[in-house]
Amino acid sequence: MKLNIPVILGSVRKNRQGIKVAKFVISELKIRGHNPILIDPLKYKLSLLNKRFSDYPKSKAPASLKKLSTIFKKADAVLVVSAEYNHSIPPALSNLIDHFYKEYLWKPSGIVSYSIGSFAGVRASMQLRSLLSAVGMPAISTIFSIPKVHETFDLKGNPKEKDYSKRIKQFMDELEWYAHACKAQRKKGVPY
Repeated sequence: MKLNIPVILGSVRKNRQGIKVAKFVISELKIRGHNPILIDPLKYKLSLLNKRFSDYPKSKAPASLKKLSTIFKKADAVLVVSAEYNHSIPPALSNLIDHFYKEYLWKPSGIVSYSIGSFAGVRASMQLRSLLSAVGMPAISTIFSIPKVHETFDLKGNPKEKDYSKRIKQFMDELEWYAHACKAQRKKGVPY
């Protein structure tokens, strides 16, 4: 069954490596028959958080927030692609996530982390677990971590080693399972 899965890219740096990872993840979701959509902070250009989308009167919210709200409301799960900056998550990622709340409730999230080093962004993933849970979309237990990202994918997001499509299988299987389970439960009603 097709799922709507926004893929949030966290980095806005020049020559960012995360765009390759996002392209790879989107390709894998499409192979599985899902409807992924890239959420790139460079495209939406959100201001630093002053107030959440829900704090604006409906007619006064910026167009970028309205569009993102619609995407997140339709989502069955959310996938986050994050670099690790100074042992933490990128500020553009945190800022984008913090603009919303109700749109995320009762939807699972998956974390894909990366770095140019061998730790593969795992310190950022641990912080993301806490943030994603706090905004109502707890992360699945499996994290897909990519070390030495600059050597792993070409510019189109194709892995240079064939095993990456095999490596991501368990992660995708788990995300799908939680997305279908939560979708079924949301139809029955939510706690609040």
